[in-house]
Amino acid sequence: MTDSVNEINSTRDRIDTIDNTILELLKERLNCAQFIGKLKDETKRAKWDPLRERQIYERLLEMNQNIFPEKALRSIFHEIITTCRLSQKKIEVAYLGPEATFTHLAGVKYFGNSAAYKAMESIDEVFAEVEKGRTAYGIVPVENSIEGAVFSTLDSFMKYKTKICGEVRLEISHNLVCKSGNMEDIQTVASHAQPLAQCREWLRKNMPSIPTLQVFSTGAAAQMAANNPNIGAIASSLAIKTYELQVVVKGIEDYRGNTTRFLIVGRNSPEYSGADRTSLLIGTKDRPGALNEILTVLSEESINLAKIESRPIKGKHWQYVFFLDMMGHIEEEHIRRGCDRIKDLCSYFDWLGSYPSGGETPAEY
Repeated sequence: MTDSVNEINSTRDRIDTIDNTILELLKERLNCAQFIGKLKDETKRAKWDPLRERQIYERLLEMNQNIFPEKALRSIFHEIITTCRLSQKKIEVAYLGPEATFTHLAGVKYFGNSAAYKAMESIDEVFAEVEKGRTAYGIVPVENSIEGAVFSTLDSFMKYKTKICGEVRLEISHNLVCKSGNMEDIQTVASHAQPLAQCREWLRKNMPSIPTLQVFSTGAAAQMAANNPNIGAIASSLAIKTYELQVVVKGIEDYRGNTTRFLIVGRNSPEYSGADRTSLLIGTKDRPGALNEILTVLSEESINLAKIESRPIKGKHWQYVFFLDMMGHIEEEHIRRGCDRIKDLCSYFDWLGSYPSGGETPAEY
């Protein structure tokens, strides 16, 4: 018994030494990041280098050799990298509020906990904050794997001059919550339109006589539930903690694997990373086969079209624009050439941005 206690104490001492070493190295890393930030300010170089970022993660994962859990390793270094980056200049991120919406959760996943977050009342206001320079970035939902496109986001790209800087995908799990935690107390279920749609079958089967109330965000629904014991909300795990609510039922979404894609909007798109996506907003000329001509160009240039979505032009009956997502960066020759060719075929053409695909998070080197 004594030998075991001694070994435990000795191992704990070793852990303390390791922790102290990690802390000193983190402080040194922070100093290096701040020094590089000053050098980049002097040379007016972009502080976000997506290619360098991807190389960091690839190197670390290769060195790890699957010993430390990969997901945890990415999470740890993501927080380290974003903290070092934000030590140079703290950024503010606008999101669809109030606090603890899924958009807020996606923002934390992308930017880390060190960023400052500014809650807005609508997606339109998020775009306005970025365009007017009141915040460096905004984060908005653009599509859901179950319910499809978020039209208010697509419409805002037609209204505001911003660029897409990145994307992040968040797996969505919906919780039914209320103040007491008892389903019998719920007389109304409130949430954003998308979560209500994503849980409609569960609500129909389990709460058929309870009306639903559509509000502008899941955070707003959680606030209502916190203030009214007869209101239940469909909300995020972050909302449960933020508004001190009780879980009635976890995971009430109708389909597993429910994922929402969010876009980061800012003033400038990042440089080439090697794994990028380019987004366009185009209008076709009024003639037969106009869209087919554009799709033919993409095929001829071997450009992979990842998404196409049409939206009506406000105030112009039966006229539409198309949102296109292509795999690749505008700096790549075939993407640049394809865009130049498409531009000549369009009545309207707007490059919305080129950015790292797959939800990669920004590094500072």
